[in-house]
Amino acid sequence: MRNVSLADVDDIAREVLAIGTDYPPGTLLDTHRHRRAQFLYGMTGLMEVGTEDGAWVVPPYAGVWIPAGKPHRVKMLGVSTRSLYIEPAAAPRPGALCEVLLVTPLLHQLLLASAEIPARYDEAGRDGTLLRLALHELRQCAPLPLYAPLPRDPALARLCTTFLQCPDLRSSPAQWAGRLNRSHRTFTRFFKHQTGLSFSAWRQQACLLAALPQLSAGVPVTRVALALGYASPSAFATMFRRTLGESPSSFAERARAADGRGTDNQRSLSGPPAGR
Repeated sequence: MRNVSLADVDDIAREVLAIGTDYPPGTLLDTHRHRRAQFLYGMTGLMEVGTEDGAWVVPPYAGVWIPAGKPHRVKMLGVSTRSLYIEPAAAPRPGALCEVLLVTPLLHQLLLASAEIPARYDEAGRDGTLLRLALHELRQCAPLPLYAPLPRDPALARLCTTFLQCPDLRSSPAQWAGRLNRSHRTFTRFFKHQTGLSFSAWRQQACLLAALPQLSAGVPVTRVALALGYASPSAFATMFRRTLGESPSSFAERARAADGRGTDNQRSLSGPPAGR
């Protein structure tokens, strides 16, 4: 199905429904929730996903797992999506949090083909088999570290949300501690308790989340690195490669290739790089 509202087909008795949707650049899907779990995959472009738990950026060849009933919002940056909407009892992944997942070449092809499957497909036929295989692949997908958790404390959450909008590696824990009227040591313990990450690890994640849309849009690596407060492009590239397994320039080239791939047939011939 293509460009069909989930509400129009949600009550159809199928464990999995597949919908392909094209979004104009900059489309914002404000906070909403689904009765079914969702796996949202961008065939092109980049997605920014936010929940009360934190923020995610979803690059090309990755998708986001959204548990059933989880309120979420999504900003689409030139995205054509494939979504699997899955009955909660059939959900292949446990847990109550969203995850960014690395899509294998096989799952990419299955998601590509899924857009041609009608709502009332034959569960015992090819279409049903294809979607069951997609669930098996989805169960085995590796998560990507593209997440900045938000704290529950309102004052700290405001600081974190503001920082996510304009991250700067030079922002220090001492500065944050002063804004919250806490000692450096107390703030460090408090931040780790609230987010599960050290301040430096969370700050790095926030910078990475901000870098991906810029790189995907063609902003030069040097400009991105310096704007985020890195001492040099090489320091930024080292962090990027250690976290995502590829250089910023390779990611940018791959993202631009995905955006310019054109037809679905061309996409199916190229697909995600092997081993990613």
